[in-house]
Amino acid sequence: MSEERFDAIVVGAGPAGSVAAYCMAKAGLEVLLIERGNTPGAKNMTGGRLYGHSLHKIIPNFWEEAPIERKVLRETVTFMTKESEVSLDVKSEKWNDAPSFTVLRSEFDAWLAGKAEEAGAMVAAGVRVDELIKENGKVIGVRCDEDEMQANVVIAADGVNPLLAQRAGIRSELLPKHVATGAKEVIELPKQVIEDRFNLTEDTGAAQLFVGECTRGLQGGGFLYTNKNSISLGLVITAEEFAHSQYSIVDLMEEFKMHPAIRPLIEGGKVVEYSGHLVPEGGLGMMPPLVHDGLLIVGDAAGLVLNTGYMVRGMDLAIASGEAAAKAVIAAKEAEDYSKQGLSLYQKELDNSFVMQDLKTYSKAPAFMENKRIFGLYPSLVEDMMVNLFKVDGVPAKPLLKEAVGTIKHYGGLMQLARDAWKGVSSL
Repeated sequence: MSEERFDAIVVGAGPAGSVAAYCMAKAGLEVLLIERGNTPGAKNMTGGRLYGHSLHKIIPNFWEEAPIERKVLRETVTFMTKESEVSLDVKSEKWNDAPSFTVLRSEFDAWLAGKAEEAGAMVAAGVRVDELIKENGKVIGVRCDEDEMQANVVIAADGVNPLLAQRAGIRSELLPKHVATGAKEVIELPKQVIEDRFNLTEDTGAAQLFVGECTRGLQGGGFLYTNKNSISLGLVITAEEFAHSQYSIVDLMEEFKMHPAIRPLIEGGKVVEYSGHLVPEGGLGMMPPLVHDGLLIVGDAAGLVLNTGYMVRGMDLAIASGEAAAKAVIAAKEAEDYSKQGLSLYQKELDNSFVMQDLKTYSKAPAFMENKRIFGLYPSLVEDMMVNLFKVDGVPAKPLLKEAVGTIKHYGGLMQLARDAWKGVSSL
């Protein structure tokens, strides 16, 4: 294998890497897809939510053959305090027009890498890439232990902690404020129990995001996704917050599971998987240059994740970046130009797609999420307002507006709330 030269070597068999390999192999290119895990997906972890539009464009109706878990037709955002929860809950068949799914990455990623292999890509699992090989400033391949493999282009899809680009001096180390620490448990429950507890039909699923007490007021939140026979439950908290706190993510996970809003949903369940992961959350502020001589950077390695507070997206952006990278390599092969200029179509494709446009639309969201009142103060404000709204205790009732204004004054005043609300609206 060390004597072969490929049109492209893709490092990392997550959604971005496998889609890039799939698209290039379908176009007839010689492609090597390298995965550090023993199998594709073995080391990949996310909450498990896939917005299907970008993959549907590449593999129409992929859900008919892919190992998806459930189609999400119920969305819930929950504010948590120590004793209460206040939720906005939406259930709609209209999301069938643009379906999203819960997935288990070990199964889904293996399937997607298999599609790349079916298309003609060579898949090498259990192989660790140590560094990029450069010649006269141009990337010409990768080094794996003592083996060297050369290619016209390398696509770095090696995840949120992009060691290849860092070791090559292409990007600096990640800043704590740009990444979050994620922890997830997969909790096994009977299929019928899940459907009864979440009011679901056989194939439909639910997604729920939490803010407030689940992170003890730290910047971050919780998530819950229903699978066929399990629930994915986890927390995501910015690394910078952890650096200045006394909490451990393990302890916070245990407290989260015991909260009155969560405990009944997972009662009787068995933890069958526990995993941890870094999540890129800096948006455009953490994005490195994506196009280099002989090198393209895609997916999490490029910082392509959106967290708006009520929605977290990563896989659909990663998949679109893999497709855009493949188009650039195919065009470069036709022109026999693998320089930065010859690969510049990648950046153009991203700029013209929803990827960069959505990142620009929500470019202020990361800074807005640094407002600690969102995670500590406002969940309690929402709790008090809703508890008082439905409270009947024999005390003469106040007019609704007067009651609301009194509660808001207790939590910093109307002007502070209005300023935060304006910043939130303008950032989203």
